[in-house]
Amino acid sequence: MSGLAHVLLDAGFNVSGSDRSSNELTDELTKLGAKIHIGQADTNITPDIDVFVYTAAIHRDHPEFIKALDLGIPMMTRAELLGQMMKNYPLPVAVSGTHGKTTVTSMISEILLKAQKDPTLSVGGILDSIGGNIRIGHSDIFVTEACEYTNSFLDFFPKVSIILNIEEDHLDFFKDLDDIRNSFHRFALLTPADGVVIIGGDIENKEQILKDVPSKVLTFGSDNRSDYYPENITYDESGNGRFTAVSPDGKKEEFSLSVPGYHNVINALCAIAFADHLNIERSDTKAALKAFGGTKRRFEYRGSVNGFAVIDDYAHHPSEIRATLNAAKNYPHKKLWCVFQPHTYSRTKAFLDDFADALTLADAVILADIYAARETDTLGVSSKDICDKLDKLGTESYYFPSFEEIEKFVLKNISPGDMLITMGAGDVVNIADDLVR
Repeated sequence: MSGLAHVLLDAGFNVSGSDRSSNELTDELTKLGAKIHIGQADTNITPDIDVFVYTAAIHRDHPEFIKALDLGIPMMTRAELLGQMMKNYPLPVAVSGTHGKTTVTSMISEILLKAQKDPTLSVGGILDSIGGNIRIGHSDIFVTEACEYTNSFLDFFPKVSIILNIEEDHLDFFKDLDDIRNSFHRFALLTPADGVVIIGGDIENKEQILKDVPSKVLTFGSDNRSDYYPENITYDESGNGRFTAVSPDGKKEEFSLSVPGYHNVINALCAIAFADHLNIERSDTKAALKAFGGTKRRFEYRGSVNGFAVIDDYAHHPSEIRATLNAAKNYPHKKLWCVFQPHTYSRTKAFLDDFADALTLADAVILADIYAARETDTLGVSSKDICDKLDKLGTESYYFPSFEEIEKFVLKNISPGDMLITMGAGDVVNIADDLVR
């Protein structure tokens, strides 16, 4: 929401909004002229407001939502507003997929900046090179992430549609994987005939997703069944990938990354396919990918404590956990510890066995309480359930109900040369910051 507020302020709109607490984003918006209310109440909504924009996290019993309805203020979702903004750009780019959206959006952003394309960028994380999550450019190009939750990406108008991968997630909204795949099919159909769909070649039965899609299609993936695929993958002492990218015309070129793991090799291939579609010089693409050091909370080194490294990562789905822990194996360490904070009760209940299985890739796991986010019903599930399953799988595991207890345990038990990853989409990063501080 803060990124969209930036764009609107730049375009001359009057913007107000609210949040539960102040933070760097709200402070920045205030400096730019937005009226930000700390605390959410119906008194924040006044008759002079022309349109009320809300996210999927805001429910119909929210006091501001109710007040806007009572006043008859026109309403739209964040996704609808973003879709309207996309219409103002000749080349809107939407990056979708269950995992990797922020990283690939960031890689694409770095390439466009290096090639001096002056894009407008809306990233789902903090990207150092633009000093935040938004950059307002003055060219034809608008790049944004496209989230499938509540089918919000179906309100978009992309000319370049990227589909990274499709897996089960957000089962508090979708019925099952078929329901999710149907939504991604509908997203692909939004691409006009003169556009392009760039899709992961490893997606199972991707032909079903692409059925009746009128545009050009480019694929990227793990082997030569895709238009773009890697050869000769190696990793440096920090786990960062180096590989040869094979293009549809058979051309081979070596790329070096400054982000770890096999999953980022595949992410980079997607960015290379995108850059080639825009006829960006390969030298710019190579330089941008080499310079990209990741976004905040994506295998982010936070510091060292008592001789052990502290890494923070946003992973909150079993596939993301596996990718992050596999990447960590190429990073120098003695023992790999993971503090995991599950995100939402519905996701924890749906993936209970998968979470435990993925976390066995760590040498030892410490469970924090579930981060509820938008949910209130516990569904009878807790982090202790994951801990119990890890015990049965033979993985050293612990559960503590408070961050303070976790931090005390960590300082007492983790040895020099070990590595600690704090992991999850909630506020588990506070543990990393407390330890480093």
